[in-house]
Amino acid sequence: MEWNKNGLLPLEWFKQMRVNSPVIESENNLVWNVFKYEDVKAAFTNYDIFSSQGSPSSEDPLEFSILRQDPPKHRQLRKLVSQAFTPRVIESLTPKIQAITTSLLDEAEKKGHMDAIADFSSPLPITVIAEMLGVSIEHREKFKEWSDALVGDHAENFYQCQREMSEYFSVIAEDRRRHPQEDLITKLVQARIDNDHLSDMEIIGFCILLLVAGNETTTNLISSAMLGIDSLPEVRAQLLADRTLIPGAIEETFRYFSPVQLMFRHVKEDTVLRGQELKKGQFIHIWMASANHDEDVFERPEEFNIHRNPNPHLGLGSGIHFCLGSQLARLESKIAIETLLERFPNYRRDRSTELTRMDSTMMFALKELPIILK
Repeated sequence: MEWNKNGLLPLEWFKQMRVNSPVIESENNLVWNVFKYEDVKAAFTNYDIFSSQGSPSSEDPLEFSILRQDPPKHRQLRKLVSQAFTPRVIESLTPKIQAITTSLLDEAEKKGHMDAIADFSSPLPITVIAEMLGVSIEHREKFKEWSDALVGDHAENFYQCQREMSEYFSVIAEDRRRHPQEDLITKLVQARIDNDHLSDMEIIGFCILLLVAGNETTTNLISSAMLGIDSLPEVRAQLLADRTLIPGAIEETFRYFSPVQLMFRHVKEDTVLRGQELKKGQFIHIWMASANHDEDVFERPEEFNIHRNPNPHLGLGSGIHFCLGSQLARLESKIAIETLLERFPNYRRDRSTELTRMDSTMMFALKELPIILK
């Protein structure tokens, strides 16, 4: 794709690492990097060796979320919120998602152009998850700012936004204890595990994770799909001729662009991976983006192929930590792309603006994506 000549996606580097250094230790001897599909999947699924467990002494609320838990606590916490993400519940959100999508495109149509991220792919999932949680959409811009900081590469911003989010959600949680409502935060406040209520840190960690995971991945999924469609005329033509191909295009976007590029685990006990000795206490970086381009699994992985079948990508993780909101992300993206192509079949990227990535190793996220609608 012509836009990738400036290295937005380091596909050539991933390929070199898969061939020459599929499991390699960092210079400080504390972190291993894993690049092959088979190894990445093993790190996701074998939690007895590759642990997600956070530190119980941490003051970081995310350390208490399901993202940082191993069984049995992970199973207990996930069960609490899984009822909010059943297929029936997600499908019932279709009219709301469609209405938000239509409203956002109505505003964009008035101008004839938009920043696909700020004006479309970001506000859509943030609005949906904010309503599910029961928080005011008036703070939408702040939510986006927090989300970007949490997945960015700046440690100071990371910890500052967690402090701000902790204060914000503490106030709301206390309000729900006094005045219950029909929302997710009320359910978390009222929930019990082994007859005990969730701790404040667990509630706040849940809220932070759901707010960020509920918008950051989907924002980047939608904008990447728009970029892929704009870059490949044959893909646009096929989607315009047959809307049933859109779900396949979304799955290929998960694979090719990998909205989440990287996750990490820590080594729970000494183990050997591709002849390398990993020691207890070390960390591993799981390069999902590289795994999704592994030639051993995907035929011609450098091609954006919306007909790829099967497509066993790891864009949503694997094992017990497979993305809880996967169906919501898929539905939001499907409605967004369907509606965009219906109303603006000839939309195009404003190529006078150079594309740049957000400062995030973890995510593939563009800073902006200027789109011309007329």
